[in-house]
Amino acid sequence: MIDLRSDTVTRPSDAMRESARDATVGDDVYREDPTVNELERRAAERLGMAAALFVPSGTMGNQVAARTHTERGQEILLERNSHIYRWELAGLAQHGALQTRPLDGTDRGVLTPETVRDGVVSADGHRPGTGLLALENTHNAAGGTALAPGVIDATAQAAHDHGVPVHLDGARLGNAAVAQDVPLSRMTREVDSVMLCLSKGLGAPVGSVLAGSEAFIDRARRVRKLLGGGLRQAGIIAAPGLRALENVDRLVADHENASLLADSLSELSGLSVQEPETNIVLVETERTAEAFLDRCSDVGVGGVAFDDHLVRFTTHWDVDRDDIETAVDRIATVC
Repeated sequence: MIDLRSDTVTRPSDAMRESARDATVGDDVYREDPTVNELERRAAERLGMAAALFVPSGTMGNQVAARTHTERGQEILLERNSHIYRWELAGLAQHGALQTRPLDGTDRGVLTPETVRDGVVSADGHRPGTGLLALENTHNAAGGTALAPGVIDATAQAAHDHGVPVHLDGARLGNAAVAQDVPLSRMTREVDSVMLCLSKGLGAPVGSVLAGSEAFIDRARRVRKLLGGGLRQAGIIAAPGLRALENVDRLVADHENASLLADSLSELSGLSVQEPETNIVLVETERTAEAFLDRCSDVGVGGVAFDDHLVRFTTHWDVDRDDIETAVDRIATVC
């Protein structure tokens, strides 16, 4: 099987496995795990933030951020197809008692400053007001689009003009930074918090980091505990995360493989392919996505359905150029 379902299927390298085995550990609830502490310090530095918090998953990181920034009942502005809105089991409502106000973005998943300004609601005797703006980079549902730093800056400023904080779902922020040829810290310059997944293209087996100001992370640590994220000897999983932070530059190979995949699939009958910006390739199929993927599975290629006729293929470090060429040959037999 050439597994292109997601970059979450990557398996840890030998070096990551060795680092987990040899990690120095302590009880992280007591802030005594030196490996976790080092990961949080280094992640905050790379993300241009004052402090960071290690969390088991990106979804937990987003939910902790939303709960930490807001008061119960407030509204959160987000793009209609964003991950935090579509694929996190309504956690904003369940954990934070938040109302969502989904806004229409561009076909690249971009919220404009004007859209944000129009969406902000002031608190009064009848309405709880807007408590948070959530952005996403790269934008998963839009096909891994990499929003430029200036776009993030302008949209965040529109929220800040109304006193609304901004959280960035940066699950694949490394991909965005590589595509825009800037450091991670440039992507976060104008946001108040950011979540970065270590377990996608960066290759760690588990874990994400949430970063922001020291005061924000102090509050977030309490929310993480509330949600069951208090960790004990977590250095065993934090050690591979430290190695994952060094893998940002290698994401360029995934982008190159995605371009090769898109160019090759676009030559096959019955498929319409969106040109990728990072490591996600969206393919429109004439037959249903389910039927198409069933046949792909039969010939040893994995993908996921995004809509009735839309399929997502995702490149990652467990597939190389030869795998991509083989996958195309197999998909050709399906077409």
